[in-house]
Amino acid sequence: MSNGDRITGDVPGPRADRRGFLGAVLGTGMFGLVVSVLYPMWRFVFPPRDVRAAEEAVGIGPADDFPFNSGKLIQFGNEPALVVRTAEGEFRAFLGTCTHLACTVEYRPDLGLIWCACHDGQFDLTGKNIQGPPPRPLPPLEVQLRDGEILVSRPK
Repeated sequence: MSNGDRITGDVPGPRADRRGFLGAVLGTGMFGLVVSVLYPMWRFVFPPRDVRAAEEAVGIGPADDFPFNSGKLIQFGNEPALVVRTAEGEFRAFLGTCTHLACTVEYRPDLGLIWCACHDGQFDLTGKNIQGPPPRPLPPLEVQLRDGEILVSRPK
């Protein structure tokens, strides 16, 4: 090899194109990796504002649509809520997730109880845990009747 045949860092031709292509692919891959790691952290620290969570009261329909001794699950903000009309006609509402493992609860008219199917947790109609593994009562909600319409809200 003579002095005129020295290899330099600038390689013209197809070899330079391959090197540039590989650099672009690896750079794009690294950028994607960084974004896929940082974006979930960003959304955790700065979560999107949920308009439904800010609702003060949710209208769920006319009282006549609720038969005596029945229950209905509704969407209350970001979570389910259970509205119960007792056999006496009184309305009660609770957040609809069990305090044990956050399973959705339901009203059992045959038992006259609020029941969690996950581990047979039971709550009375005041929300108190009476059987099974739930460690705490169900969080109560306020029920108001305005012009025959049922409104459910958080207690003040």
